[in-house]
Amino acid sequence: MTISAMINRQGRKYDQVLDGARAVFVEMGYERASVDEIARVAGVSKATLYSYFPEKRLLFSEVYRTEILRLADSAVELTDSHLPPERALRDAGRRMLEYMISDFAQAMYRICVTETPRFPEIGRAFYENGPELGRERLGSYLRAACARGALQIEDIDLAADQFCQLVQTTICDRLLCGVQSEVTEAEISRTVEGAVTMFLARYGR
Repeated sequence: MTISAMINRQGRKYDQVLDGARAVFVEMGYERASVDEIARVAGVSKATLYSYFPEKRLLFSEVYRTEILRLADSAVELTDSHLPPERALRDAGRRMLEYMISDFAQAMYRICVTETPRFPEIGRAFYENGPELGRERLGSYLRAACARGALQIEDIDLAADQFCQLVQTTICDRLLCGVQSEVTEAEISRTVEGAVTMFLARYGR
């Protein structure tokens, strides 16, 4: 049984639990985030919290999965396979980068790096609900674009991973290492445009 299958998503307070956990994980990290504090911030009892998430690792995984799905669903209308690649990739790249530089994404990444040696399931959940999901969603659009002759790609998974890496070039590393604390609109535009240009130079028709 997967982690997702173990979670009870029924009940009016489910979203409160996720919102409270999100805030606490971002502020305190995984280890310091206690169930008591999450329940307090969420405005629910510990019994209610445990009825949804018997273990903290399940709650962490669901918070991250829910946020990533929200990003994937709102990023671009990539379900519209006829969207021109330049526009689709620019819109998707901007949403990806804006998410990656958010406080939430930065906190989740740090938690993953810190806790995975002790709790490998956290790393797996991070990968499955992050890079793997992003590859799947972007890959669906790339396949459709190739089918109509707008792109020419032999290895879809590799190309999707490459674009995701191009989008976060330099900026994410500088934030994670504390070299800079804010990102300007000009930096975002420069990075996204560079990623799209390089990607289309390799795979465009």
